[in-house]
Amino acid sequence: MSSIGRRGVIAAGAGAALAAPFGRGVRAADMPTITFGGSVPLSGAAAETGLNVSNGYAVAVKFLNEEKGGVEIGGTRYRLALRLFDDASDPSRAVTLIQRQIDDGVDFFLGSFGSNIVLPTVAITESAEKPMVQAGGGSDQIFNQGYRYVFGFFPRASRQFVSTAAWITSLTPAPKTISIISTNDAFSKPLAAGAIGDCNRAGLQVLDHFALPAQITDVSGVMASIRARTPDVVVCTTHDQDSLLLTRQMVATGTGVKMLYQDLGPQLASYRTALGKYADGISFQQYWDPRVRFSDAFFGSAASFAAYYAKNITRPIAYHCAAGAACIVTYVRAMQAAGSTKPGAVRDALAAIDIETLYGRVKFTADGDGDPVIMGPGVGQVQHGSMEFVFPPSGRTAAVIYPMVPWDQRG
Repeated sequence: MSSIGRRGVIAAGAGAALAAPFGRGVRAADMPTITFGGSVPLSGAAAETGLNVSNGYAVAVKFLNEEKGGVEIGGTRYRLALRLFDDASDPSRAVTLIQRQIDDGVDFFLGSFGSNIVLPTVAITESAEKPMVQAGGGSDQIFNQGYRYVFGFFPRASRQFVSTAAWITSLTPAPKTISIISTNDAFSKPLAAGAIGDCNRAGLQVLDHFALPAQITDVSGVMASIRARTPDVVVCTTHDQDSLLLTRQMVATGTGVKMLYQDLGPQLASYRTALGKYADGISFQQYWDPRVRFSDAFFGSAASFAAYYAKNITRPIAYHCAAGAACIVTYVRAMQAAGSTKPGAVRDALAAIDIETLYGRVKFTADGDGDPVIMGPGVGQVQHGSMEFVFPPSGRTAAVIYPMVPWDQRG
């Protein structure tokens, strides 16, 4: 369905991806092509989630080309293609790759994963007045500089904790105290600041905010402070590998709390496998679950997307996969609404879009980030090694386990 060559380029919608019958009585070779450019981290520190995002992009392009016979825009049927390169989790490399594609005439871009990569690349696409739709960067800096051509599937970081604070206060018996751990990067830092404000407004007492360096290896001092202060809940606004490190050190030092919440990490099968029984009970930011009844103009439903994904990708599905696929769907729906493939017209249609997709409802703020109410996160929890959706109640797949089972009582 896609090919990753020796130079790290993903090419979907061309070559082998078009070997199957294209449908609709039109040969693929005779159709004009809409190319989505960009970079994704297929290697380096962000590769674990970058692969999920890129797989979502590729599955959506394959489906629309091979199962739907392309897409019709303004009375013309188009095939879709991806031109995505491995940025190796390196912002400077990503900037070079994006600029090269702009010079080559690419009009539409998909985002990398990680605010530290999305932020400098969006400056390039903005200057060229080329849209970027992305599911990998939530830093406030992406959306508070007056950019008009970037659209993000997540609310900006400082607005992502509103629903989580509401969930914490809904637990029984209600938690009263909280400690927050963050790292000094473009995503974690503003998310922690937003979490502190949202917790205070929700009536929770923030005992500590541990602001750690961007690269962490030992947090024994933090663990000692948590044991001394005994908060009811520990919140980690950290990336995948940092979340894994923090949990391991909590287990190793016997640092127990009633609830551990981590924005990123538990969504990944590799995280849950690495921790085994110690992953159970950990809660996390969860934007999507295939069991929630989302409908989609192309895939039909979230469940249908998940089934198609499983037929084509062996890597376990995660919400970033669905978000990546929905970026493609949203682009196509915007082009159809505009009746055009001109970047300016598509940009205006994206700014006005309000649709339901396999990922859920998509509507952006005036600044381009996801609407914090409509596109804000729910809460998931690891239960028996699997992910369950525990908040809000309207989408719940299981009741929350609270308090967590202490580390030393797990069989």
